[in-house]
Amino acid sequence: MEKKAIKDMLEQVAEGKLSVDDALLKLKEAPYEDLGFAKPDFHRGLRQGAAEVIYGAGKTPSQVLEITKRLREHGQKTVLITRMKEEAAELLKQNIADFTYDELSHIGIAGEIPEKDGKGKIVVATGGTSDMPVAEEAAKTAEVYGNEVVRLYDVGVAGLHRLLGHMDDIMSARVIIAIAGMEGALASVIGGMADCPVIAVPTSVGYGASFGGVSALLSMLNSCASGVSVVNIDNGFGAGYLASMINHQ
Repeated sequence: MEKKAIKDMLEQVAEGKLSVDDALLKLKEAPYEDLGFAKPDFHRGLRQGAAEVIYGAGKTPSQVLEITKRLREHGQKTVLITRMKEEAAELLKQNIADFTYDELSHIGIAGEIPEKDGKGKIVVATGGTSDMPVAEEAAKTAEVYGNEVVRLYDVGVAGLHRLLGHMDDIMSARVIIAIAGMEGALASVIGGMADCPVIAVPTSVGYGASFGGVSALLSMLNSCASGVSVVNIDNGFGAGYLASMINHQ
């Protein structure tokens, strides 16, 4: 059960709309369920303020469907599924009426995008168009957690004027996610301009000597710009989740 749902339930008890016994019955439900192949965590939203997310890679379509159903049956209104295979998406489309799937980011969402309750805007910027799959994973993750997201795609250092044309967005952001492959310079440039936290995401985009994103990762870790933190290669989800936490502080 999510933290907001617990709060709403307690308010109903206080207002006399829900009995103490009925509320107690809901609170008694097990914190997780053993499905044999997975143990869905029903109390994560209460503990952390953000409900469990399904990592789709390596799971069969039927496993993804079963976990999604269990989470929703226990009060999770929106279920985010990352790295989702198209076969799994097709199965969920057939069985869940409000399921949507984005082929670019391989993100699946069962349920509606919640109302925006973050304190400011999260800007997601990419060095190039090839970084967009990772960027959309970050952006959609942030949106699922109730944030307003501004997308600035293909604003890398190969044409710096493209980024400088969006200075209003950069300077008004509460958090910025800078996503780039190749040499990963975008994070340092944005970090030297913005007055908010910058989350750098190295991507595996690039030619041989980029070593599948290691070159961008090391560049971002060695950034001389203050206020830049770095997540793992291609980890758009991790960046979107962290940005949401910052935007809700």
